[in-house]
Amino acid sequence: MIVLASRSAAAQAEPMPVWTFGGFGTAGLVHSSERQADYSANVINPGEAGYTDRWSASVDSRVGAQLGVAITPRWSAVLQVISERNLQNSYRPVVEWANINYQATPELNLRLGRIALPIYLAGDYRKAGYALPWVRPPVEVYGSLPVANSDGIDASYRWQAGAANNLTQVFYGHTSVQTDDSGKRARARQLMGLSNTTTYGAFTVRASALTAELTVDLARPLFDAFRQFGPQGTLIAERYDADHKRVGIANIGVSYDNGVWFVQAEGSRMNARSFLGDKSSMYASGGYRLGDWTPYATYGRVVANVPIHSDGLDASRLPAQAGASAAYLNAQLNGLLGRIAVQHSVSSGVRWDFLPDYALKLQYDRLRPTGGSSGTLINVQPGFRSGRPVHVVSFALDFVF
Repeated sequence: MIVLASRSAAAQAEPMPVWTFGGFGTAGLVHSSERQADYSANVINPGEAGYTDRWSASVDSRVGAQLGVAITPRWSAVLQVISERNLQNSYRPVVEWANINYQATPELNLRLGRIALPIYLAGDYRKAGYALPWVRPPVEVYGSLPVANSDGIDASYRWQAGAANNLTQVFYGHTSVQTDDSGKRARARQLMGLSNTTTYGAFTVRASALTAELTVDLARPLFDAFRQFGPQGTLIAERYDADHKRVGIANIGVSYDNGVWFVQAEGSRMNARSFLGDKSSMYASGGYRLGDWTPYATYGRVVANVPIHSDGLDASRLPAQAGASAAYLNAQLNGLLGRIAVQHSVSSGVRWDFLPDYALKLQYDRLRPTGGSSGTLINVQPGFRSGRPVHVVSFALDFVF
């Protein structure tokens, strides 16, 4: 972790146990031009920039603290707690990481507890804004997997192939997140995956895949209502209800950073086999360091691999009252499908490292949801129109301690 890296060498020379402490934070402010939806970094962190407030501090603002202890040369533990906006309109701190590590051999490390999911290039530090060149990771890719940890076990093995260093990780666990104030949750069980990170000089490549059994309670009443319409309603419910559905994510990312300039790109596919959709996403980004200043630019895109509209129930032969109910259910279903992101964006920004451990960032994003989709926007209102460009301006002060 970035906040502990500078302390690691000193820690190895001290008697055991050795305690370390550090933290990170972001104070952000975001403006969106869209008045009929809110801009957000991901669906479980409602940013409220746009429809709710013209300017919002909740899109990117967070603070985190990390406590580590090296108990023996082989045993260690880490605890990370983060406070950020959640779906319950609260900044209540949550445990992001809490695990015990066992260094079985110089090459093999085992962990038990709550661990970071090794998905995406920035998967291990995506919430530590200071470690990122941008204000936030590109939402087209990183918004597909808003949950960044799991409770379970993993094993990491370091190995070499010529001059290339590799870290291969396998992991197994489960995770869940509360989706509203009524206690509804999204649960991922039997979560398992494989990741390999290769470094060769200034190059880094990470390839990873994840699968889990996903259940989302949020839309359950809607699909229970569909089932009341007999076989055709049951067929629709079985197709779209996220009830014990096998979700899969595959991702590959490549970066080159020689200290003066950087380029990186990632491509990802997520198939939830439900109303959450089947999406392919990518971004490409680059920047150049001019002393304390780093200007950068990014292009992002996400497309749906399935239709984001359904004919739903055939109400033509139903009585008037039942037909009206069927039409209402069809509209609700298509409202859900319209949230499957179809969007492209261009971004530009600049980072200013004005003090050690402090960085100030300014970023402009122009995103356009298309094809009837609301893209990565949330809290969509009836007056929203897909196809219009949305202009987003973000300021962020990132720091570590």
